[in-house]
Amino acid sequence: MSREIETFLDQLILSRGLSHNTREAYRADLEALENFLNKNCGRDVISATRKDIIDFLESQQKNKFSPATLERRLVAIKVFYAWMADEGPLQDDPASPLTTPKQIKRLPDTLTEEQMRMIVTAFDGETPLSLRNRAMLELLYASGLRATELVTLKLDELHLNEAFLRCTGKGNKQRVVPIGDKAAEAIKEYLEKGRPALAMRYDDGSLFISNRGEHLTRITLWNIVQEAAAKCGLKDKVHPHTLRHCFATHLLSHGANIRAIQEMLGHANIATTQIYTHVDTDKLLETHRRFHPRG
Repeated sequence: MSREIETFLDQLILSRGLSHNTREAYRADLEALENFLNKNCGRDVISATRKDIIDFLESQQKNKFSPATLERRLVAIKVFYAWMADEGPLQDDPASPLTTPKQIKRLPDTLTEEQMRMIVTAFDGETPLSLRNRAMLELLYASGLRATELVTLKLDELHLNEAFLRCTGKGNKQRVVPIGDKAAEAIKEYLEKGRPALAMRYDDGSLFISNRGEHLTRITLWNIVQEAAAKCGLKDKVHPHTLRHCFATHLLSHGANIRAIQEMLGHANIATTQIYTHVDTDKLLETHRRFHPRG
């Protein structure tokens, strides 16, 4: 990698306090640009033109990179060349005329209600871990919690008799989320028959704990969801966030108010929740196709 890119990345750490992950993402983006320039344009990053950068982004698009990745790469390129023009060897910034494309909103992956029933009941044993896993899956689908919110949920945040929980989401914001009857039943069975066995040696106060009594990691949750999906023949289609998407989609399809769904999901902006309105659109289109004489 060129000395200019290395210096730029070092400056980012010092001046902006960027995280290691962000720095490595910028490194990957700029390395991809540099490799493209060397291979296809016979140039380095200092001599690149605006057309070279556009050609690079178009090549990335043809290679099926996601809109989010393309946007991040353009941001990295623009920040890099702005720095090069201000503090480096360049007088003109070739990336300044380029505008950041608006991300294309991808519809979330969802499952049918029958598929979700299969997922949440995939662990049908009576061992402590089976009881825990079943309760976790029921709660994910019933509440729409994020993965981190679920694994960090504390016992004292659960109000089972009142059928709700309090969780701390993004921005350290707390919200109240209802718990459905099926989830409440599964959690109650886990608390009575499963959790005591897991907490015999140690108990950190989390609702869902490992066999060492510690709260679970996101990776553990991922593996549990993947195991449940594999049991149902759906392994490639399901991850923890899928259950959150299904929670919102199925509520909306049954007539729930989108503002109420926004509150339960913990979305700060209603626009984030509105991606789920594609369900209503799909149902309208299907109704039109089935019943309109010219449909």
